[in-house]
Amino acid sequence: MEWTLAVLAFLLGSFIGSFLNVVIYRLPRGLSVVWPRSSCPQCGRTLSPAELVPILSWVAQGGRCRGCQAPISPRYPLVEALTASLFAAAALLRPSFPELILIWALIALLIALAFIDIDTKTLPNSLNFGGVFLGLGAAYSLGYPRAFPEALEAGLMGAGLMALLAGYGGLLYNRLKDSPREGPFGVHLVHLAAMGGAWGGMWGNVGGTWLGSLGLLLGLLNAALNLRSGRVWALHDGLTLGLAALAPLAALGLGLSPLGSLRGMLLSAGGLALVGMLYWWARQPSDKVEPEEEPQSGYVSVMGYGDVVLAGFLGVWLGFPNLLVALFLAVLAGALLGLIARRFGGSNQMPFGPYLAVGGLVAFFYGEDLLGWYLAYLGVG
Repeated sequence: MEWTLAVLAFLLGSFIGSFLNVVIYRLPRGLSVVWPRSSCPQCGRTLSPAELVPILSWVAQGGRCRGCQAPISPRYPLVEALTASLFAAAALLRPSFPELILIWALIALLIALAFIDIDTKTLPNSLNFGGVFLGLGAAYSLGYPRAFPEALEAGLMGAGLMALLAGYGGLLYNRLKDSPREGPFGVHLVHLAAMGGAWGGMWGNVGGTWLGSLGLLLGLLNAALNLRSGRVWALHDGLTLGLAALAPLAALGLGLSPLGSLRGMLLSAGGLALVGMLYWWARQPSDKVEPEEEPQSGYVSVMGYGDVVLAGFLGVWLGFPNLLVALFLAVLAGALLGLIARRFGGSNQMPFGPYLAVGGLVAFFYGEDLLGWYLAYLGVG
């Protein structure tokens, strides 16, 4: 029975992979993913049903269009085969319904995000937030992949962790230069929220955990002030990030909660980052990728905020401990590929999104086992 389900999952996954090829090609171009029917990108000829059979059509045609004989990228059958294989593997590992359907949706979203990021160096908000809302909806209605409070907290903390890695990394890389001031929501508000959350969160063992949301409130009030005044009011990044980093140390010295401080920092930064990204997405709903403009301020971002939302997406599905496993695996994979590329005289130009997607899938199925093994190795598991 399990192998029958796996075979059916493979067939389903191959057709889903064929659709993902359409999404990967059309979504960054601002085109509809459902209409018109698929056509050859070279000659524009509409493909017949026989030419749309996943994997087999490409093999039968020798990797060329039947009309103009233009070569068809082997990535098309690769995406179909990858999706089919992962669907089948999920069916063997987690064969229960309706959970398996949700897992298939997770796999499809991550494959689409990874390949779009490879092509365009962007992660579409529609897919990113689709994963966030799908995970939260499943958690609320089914208690899967985890209870709703845990899923929400892990999503916010995941986004906060990635936003702060980008913030501190950018501050150091740009030699303490401030990030560009964008209103009403900007990176500076995330840093302000992190500072407020860090100092409020340390009092969790005295005044309740709600104090950890102080930073989110500060950020939203700052955004409201920016909207009301029509200008951007902001503290320097060095000040807000410096005070945020100081808070856990102060909590330790005062006998308060350094873990509460860290938790408040991540929750507030993540909440403000996701709210800000939702705001800008509402301002520009299209996922069409526009040509990049040279940064006028001279500030170089070390990480895009699409990665921040992706970390929130994975946090909802994985939980925060498993998200840390996913992040470690992503960094490890990126470092290994970078060393291999350098060994053969190349350079690793792949963005971080695909590594995070791979790490997320591995952590979803094996994160607890890997974390348990590592803690046992350290002698604390």
